Parts: sequence; C-alpha cells; structure tokens
Amino acid sequence: MTIDIIDLSDPAYSDLSAVQLSMVRVAQGKKNDILAKADSEIEELLFLLLRNDNARSSVKEREEARIRAQAEADVEIVREDLLHQLAYESLGTEGNDNGPYRYPENPNYNLSYSQRFLVVRNYYMEAVSEPNARLQAYAMDSLARTYLGEFYQTLYDLLASYC
Repeated sequence: MTIDIIDLSDPAYSDLSAVQLSMVRVAQGKKNDILAKADSEIEELLFLLLRNDNARSSVKEREEARIRAQAEADVEIVREDLLHQLAYESLGTEGNDNGPYRYPENPNYNLSYSQRFLVVRNYYMEAVSEPNARLQAYAMDSLARTYLGEFYQTLYDLLASYC
C-alpha cells in the first residue's frame, strides 16, 4: 500500500508509533476506497452516456468534476480526522512523576476540558462494550465529575443516547 494521505517524510510524522502508523494505514485505506468509488461512478456515468449517445456532452464533464470534487472533499475529511487522531494519540505519550497520562489511573489536568471529555469518552467506549453497563459505570465515576466539570453532563447525555 502506498501511503500518500500524509507525507511520512515530514519531520512531524517521521517517528510515528505503531498505533499511529496503524491509524495512517486505516486512513489510507479509506482514501483509496473513496477514490475507487469515484472512479467507478465516473465509469458508470460514461457507460450511461454512451448508451444514450451523449458521451461528448457537457454533462459528462460537469458530472465528472462534481464526482471528483466530492471525492476530494471526502478525502480531506479523512485526512483532517487522521491529523486530529495523530495529535490526540501523541497526548497520551506524555506523562508526569506518576507515569504516563492515562484516565483514570493518572489523569492529565493540563488538558482543556474538551480534551478531557475526549479522553474520558474514549476510556468508557473502550472499557465497557454494553451501553447500559457503560452508562452505569460512568454514573458511578466520582473522578469524572470533578475531572470533566460542566462536560460531565454532556458526556452522560451522550452515553445515555447509546442506550
């Protein structure tokens, strides 16, 4: 697989961990799927226009441009998501005297409340697979109340929506 969703020779990405490289490979796979789907749609459009004797019409050019623009927009969304995931994953590599930051063993109080929200949400999404048990475990988490502040209720509502 050729990786071209991000430039891995860029110094910011040259020392990615195995988890981060896995994220890059998944994102590259999504990009490849998006582009393959766009190519397939363009091919179907051409066959449709050929069947109707309109292969040289301006419709082909407009529709092809629209399909390619949509594909590029979708790829950009995947790329941005990957960059956010990589940035978020790198937050977990830091730590303090108590070891690496990890909720709930060693929470990182240097994070903004929105970043704390993501940390706690990911913790519960990975730790408990059953939605009702996840919500109950979160409701009993007293650390989350102080760690998340006003975001506690937001996460509670989100987890409740999965039930």
